[in-house]
Amino acid sequence: MKYEVRKTRNGLDISIDNVKGEKDNLLKAFRDCQEGRCSCPTEEYKKLKSLQIEDHVDQIQLHLQSLQVARLNLDEIKNCMEYTTKRVKEN
Repeated sequence: MKYEVRKTRNGLDISIDNVKGEKDNLLKAFRDCQEGRCSCPTEEYKKLKSLQIEDHVDQIQLHLQSLQVARLNLDEIKNCMEYTTKRVKEN
């Protein structure tokens, strides 16, 4: 599994590739964040206006839009991705 984070005009896009075997657990973790139950060791979720999840065959795409008064910290989001992927692999 590998991921790429890209800045957009209103937030960040994240592409996670090669998710076979871990896809369901990743989707559950991202849906938890989407619903306000994020377990990442960061406060970045408080800056989210929306989190859209796209489920593809061997890929997941996330579209994070920040609140107008906030800006998502790229390093903190990468830390969150590392935390989430590590947690999913351990389960």
